[in-house]
Amino acid sequence: MKNITRYSVLLLFAAISAKGQQVYPTLGKTDVFNPAFKKLVPETSKIQVIAMGIKWAEGPVWVKNGNYLLFSDAPQNTIFKWDEKAGLQTFLKPSGYTGLGQYSDEPGSNGLIINNNGNLVACEHGDRRISEMPLNGGGKISLAETWQGKRFNSPNDICQHSNGTYYFTDPPYGLPGRDGDTKNREISQNGVYSIDKDGTVRQIISNLNRPNGIALSPDEKTLYVAQSDGDNPQIMQYAIKEDGTVATGTIFFDFSKYEKQLGKTGADGIKLDAQGNMYAAAAQGIVVISAKGELLGRLHTGVPTSNCAFGDGYLYITAHHYLCRVKL
Repeated sequence: MKNITRYSVLLLFAAISAKGQQVYPTLGKTDVFNPAFKKLVPETSKIQVIAMGIKWAEGPVWVKNGNYLLFSDAPQNTIFKWDEKAGLQTFLKPSGYTGLGQYSDEPGSNGLIINNNGNLVACEHGDRRISEMPLNGGGKISLAETWQGKRFNSPNDICQHSNGTYYFTDPPYGLPGRDGDTKNREISQNGVYSIDKDGTVRQIISNLNRPNGIALSPDEKTLYVAQSDGDNPQIMQYAIKEDGTVATGTIFFDFSKYEKQLGKTGADGIKLDAQGNMYAAAAQGIVVISAKGELLGRLHTGVPTSNCAFGDGYLYITAHHYLCRVKL
């Protein structure tokens, strides 16, 4: 609560205005580092808290065909659903671990996307796989569980190319012992992988310490990977080759160069808009970076912030115990 009260969080349940509209509490503030930020986020926009009581909110995705948001709570092994009318509901439990007993502190799903076929694809920590499931429930299948016969660590975040290829990160955060888990860990690298249309799994990046968020550029020619690495707090960029693998990476954005503005931080989840601007969960909020790698501004929630997603004219933000949104 100490982190929250500094930013004058109004912890109230959603009220109903005289016009019948829901009025949500707000938190945080907006930091403008470049005037271009105001073209993306109106000065009148506030960070609204639209749901609370979550243990650790992650992996949001907007479902256009239904006008609702899905997001993960890995500690609770649950995917939640939120919409304007019904509010917060349980969508799927268990979401990422179907075994017996306690597996780890974060056994559930993490990153979520709606794939090219309109199905829900999830990074599952406990079951250590990438799964696909129709939104109407049932019929879940595994898209990938192993690489070279070895089980993944704990798939974290994912994106999909229009040609059907998936790209995902596989750090150790969901393992019972995390980095030091010698009992369960089978792959030594914290890798980045692709899944081809025929189901072939390839490790395309092997030299990152903490690969986390992942996203494609609007033209799908570049793959971005965020590193949650205190020594190398960078967002990397990789040119995608014709065969789906990637060229040698270069640094797109280095948070260590902006400690004066943002403090010491690294990125978790990342998303890009149609113009190539990046929205990175970092520095207790969402840091907005131009397509050229320039720091534009920050939506400062004041609490640890994991990810974001675009939907219905808003940026939805998963921030610790809260689900938030900002009008764009």
